[in-house]
Amino acid sequence: MPEHRGAIAAILKRPRAVLTLMVAMLVGGILSYLTIPKEANPDIDVPVFYVSILQQGISPEDAERLLIRPMETELRGLDGLKEITGVASEGHAGIVLEFDISFDKDKALTDVREKVDQASAELPDDAEEPQVFETNFSLIPTIVVNLSGQVPERTLYQFARKLQDRIEAIPTVLEAPLSGHREELVEVIVDQTKLESYNISQQQLYNAVTANNQMVAAGAIETGKGRFNVKVPGLFETTRDIYSLPVLQSGDGLVTLGDVAEIRRTFKDAINYSRFNGNPAISIEVKKRLGTNIVENNAAVREIVAEATKDWPASIKVGFALDESSHIFEVLNSLQSSIITAICLVMIVVVAALGARSAFLIGFAIPTSFMLGFLIINLAGMTVNIMVLFGLVLTTGMLVDGAIVIVEYADRKMAEGMHRRDAYIRAAQRMFWPVFSSTATTLAAFIPMLLWPGVAGEFMSYLPLMVIVVLSASIVTAMIFLPVVGGLIGKSEARQEDIETARHLSGEAHLDLNEIHGITGSYVRMLSRLVRWPTVVIGSVVLITVAVFYTFANNSNGVEFFVEEEPERAVVLVSARGNLSPQEMREIVVGVEDQILQTPGIKHAIAFAGSEQPGVKLGDVQDKPVDSIGQITIELNDYCCRRKAKPIFEEIRSRTAGMPGVKVEIRKIEGGPPTGKDIRLEVTAQTYEQVKTTTGIISDHFRNEMEGLRDIEDSRPLPGIEWQLDVDREQAARFGADITSVGVLIQLVTNGVLVGTYRPDDSDDEIDIRVRLPLAERSLERMDALRVQTDRGLVPLTNFVTRTPKPKVSTITRQNGAFSMQVKANVAEGLLADDKVKEVDAWLKGRQWPDGMNFRFRGADEDQKESGEFLGKAAIAAVFLMFVILVTQFNSFYQTIITLLTVILGVTGVLIGMLMTGQRFSIIMTGTGVVALAGIVVNNAIVLMDTYNRMHREMGLDPVDAILRTAAQRLRPIFLTTFTTMMGLVPMATQITVDFFSREIEVGGITSTWWVQLSTAIIFGLGFSTLLTLILVPTLLAAPSIYSEQIKAFWRVLRERITAIWRYFRGGGGGTNGTRASDVEKPNNPSSPANEEDGPSQPPMPAAAE
Repeated sequence: MPEHRGAIAAILKRPRAVLTLMVAMLVGGILSYLTIPKEANPDIDVPVFYVSILQQGISPEDAERLLIRPMETELRGLDGLKEITGVASEGHAGIVLEFDISFDKDKALTDVREKVDQASAELPDDAEEPQVFETNFSLIPTIVVNLSGQVPERTLYQFARKLQDRIEAIPTVLEAPLSGHREELVEVIVDQTKLESYNISQQQLYNAVTANNQMVAAGAIETGKGRFNVKVPGLFETTRDIYSLPVLQSGDGLVTLGDVAEIRRTFKDAINYSRFNGNPAISIEVKKRLGTNIVENNAAVREIVAEATKDWPASIKVGFALDESSHIFEVLNSLQSSIITAICLVMIVVVAALGARSAFLIGFAIPTSFMLGFLIINLAGMTVNIMVLFGLVLTTGMLVDGAIVIVEYADRKMAEGMHRRDAYIRAAQRMFWPVFSSTATTLAAFIPMLLWPGVAGEFMSYLPLMVIVVLSASIVTAMIFLPVVGGLIGKSEARQEDIETARHLSGEAHLDLNEIHGITGSYVRMLSRLVRWPTVVIGSVVLITVAVFYTFANNSNGVEFFVEEEPERAVVLVSARGNLSPQEMREIVVGVEDQILQTPGIKHAIAFAGSEQPGVKLGDVQDKPVDSIGQITIELNDYCCRRKAKPIFEEIRSRTAGMPGVKVEIRKIEGGPPTGKDIRLEVTAQTYEQVKTTTGIISDHFRNEMEGLRDIEDSRPLPGIEWQLDVDREQAARFGADITSVGVLIQLVTNGVLVGTYRPDDSDDEIDIRVRLPLAERSLERMDALRVQTDRGLVPLTNFVTRTPKPKVSTITRQNGAFSMQVKANVAEGLLADDKVKEVDAWLKGRQWPDGMNFRFRGADEDQKESGEFLGKAAIAAVFLMFVILVTQFNSFYQTIITLLTVILGVTGVLIGMLMTGQRFSIIMTGTGVVALAGIVVNNAIVLMDTYNRMHREMGLDPVDAILRTAAQRLRPIFLTTFTTMMGLVPMATQITVDFFSREIEVGGITSTWWVQLSTAIIFGLGFSTLLTLILVPTLLAAPSIYSEQIKAFWRVLRERITAIWRYFRGGGGGTNGTRASDVEKPNNPSSPANEEDGPSQPPMPAAAE
């Protein structure tokens, strides 16, 4: 029995301890997978905060000057701030703060709130307190509960509030806000005629309500009998308290508020409407807490809703929409099926090559590494999502690489007569560095990807992280767990053919190529000829590589940022221009909604109509059309039961194309990093008019001179009018009036004058009390007839107020302190956004623009450039890390460079695959595949190098002999590791998955669309590079010896020819009829003494000189 030394041997000699640890880790991994939170997309921290400031009635111009600029001044100095965008609109100002992706979220939020508090002191007194919101994809609703029915609005609202309270009591629910409802309001509808007859001014009315709706802190009184609190109830508790409020005392008479006004509890004027599948509705948008399981959360919501609504009236309908748990279940089930399919394909290859028992040992590495990976990510607080699961798919074939090398080496040692326990210990010791370095080089390709910047990088970072975790676990499995299990159950007998082959390929026997049978023999005999012609081999490989790159450069299908996927949901944006009321907006949106519901394939439609649509993500203020009046979120039927999304969307477009004055745009809800429209050109300058004029020129160019664009829009203000009331302050002062009295009077015609609030017993919220004129008197004509109460009596407003129409400004946007507008468009089907961006860029550079104009492409083009630059740097960093690892292992620059040349072969294979399949180069997916491929393709060369060095340096074999023995020994493990990696990705590349649970075969599933380009890149790159690696690497290893031999032979022949010529002239021309046999060079026969330096095992070869 051989003596085993070292740390690995010491560990493997304690199999019971190792098995105990292995079982504990497996159980922990299984429990982790069952309990770990599951979601569709990664839970990433988006480095964006949103500051919202409300001020009733403020114009966009004043909001930009009085709200945004003071905020900009304070916020501009924040550490790590990347970009600041301010949007001013009527009654509101919003500021979007984008930080570097590496920001400290908690610190940044604290700093933002501190700066906002400092800037609040400079805001107008009537501006509301600014609010700061953080943006997080996890705060998007995971399920929407919709209540609809032919019942009174108040009844529907009350039931919705009760259900909201029940849902928010669920521990996993963060909040469940209502949308589509109107807030309650107490309206005091005054009769101007009665006020004037009683000689009651508007100010008296307001003061009466305010003075009698106060919380009075009366304190306490102390007497000799104790201390007693004194209470003065002063707050309104019912509408009856408001109705009986005294306003004026005249003699013995008393005029109450009810005498001069109608008081009613109602709702605020509608500014938006909500509908569900064609019926008015109130929606409850349920948001889960961070780190909780979406599937469990949504199941709990459904259970609570079912329990709470079982006794409700039948007229109230309750439905669910946008349930993320069903989407997650479909995605996870698809990926889990892909993993199982990949494992089956891998095992088929291994069983066919190594037999059932060895295949069991190799297959054992897959679930063991997976469970260790789940245990680690659970301890790290991560969740299972689509990126994590694809990381498992990607590594399925790579996990067995180390196991194959160990098992194959142990089998060969057992064929040489070694006991299986000793064989596996020897395999773990001997193959530790090859397995470790090959895995390390693979990890070296993925480690730089952890530093991917931007939201796209955060989104994709889960993929390399999972690959790193699982591949690291595979080293422990292959080096520790597998040898222990193999020593217990590994096969103990070898076939006679395997024994003969093992003895023949060892360095102790003479190498006779004719004794090697099968594919290995054919390969080695071919290689024995090719290595003698290194120039031809190297030249052929270079020629093939150059030809492929040239062909791809002239025949590629272009570049795209992310992959085109089959959507399950979409948002239909409805736009129309004009001074439309909310009711008119609702009618238009209902018309579009009706056409959508008639389109086959639609499961649900949630419509919002109005100038302010709920559900729009905070911060997404620039990607919505300025003339948007509503949006309809549509959910398609299950993928198996409908058409493709493209014809459904086209039918919706054709159905709504004939609606006059209405523009309909369909935006797919993207599963990947959000990018918005295909083309987003930002125009900035220091003057508003300059930006507006230039934006108009560019927008006209998009519409009239460019082909292939659709859904064109720009952010210039919409055509429209607003009424401006100019007060002559001097004239008003003569009548005893001022700006405040005029403004309060005008509010009677518009939104009403807020005079107080009260909290009824049946409501958790305070309800506003507003004084207004009757509905029939809220008009421009009535505004002109208003009279203000002054010391001189009632004075018509027209005496000192002039009403004039002005162009309406909807929004004003500032980008990093400059005025900004955007021109946006989508690219027609079949065209590339990248080509159109280049066309626009060339047109911009070919024109003269005013000084100070700046142009910048945003959205997908910006992310594409950022990601493309990073992936280029990541590839360089990966190659450098691999270079360090390889130099450390081989201690040879020449062998390191040979190994890294396989990366170029891999890229060549990627390009061949793209040409054959007609795919576009996706910056995200194909780029990721190329970087990952760099770490995979070098593994074959590492295995060859390690065995070659052992035979050449340690055993002293001739270079060519060592190369041929190495190629013969390592051919099977190289083919096995290559085929297992490729077969693991075949289900994704072909989009064919076997669902073992439902016993169905899925072709072209939604999830697999994401990964086709990445999988194809690795399969073609690895396959092509492996074929050439098996020829090129041995040839390059033999090249120094072959070239040295050829140079020596050349000089020997040259020397002998010169000697013969010298003898000829010296002998006076003798011997002209022939040459003596002793003067002729003898053939370089392999068995001759002149060739003994090649070793006795060198096969018969042609002479080098020949």
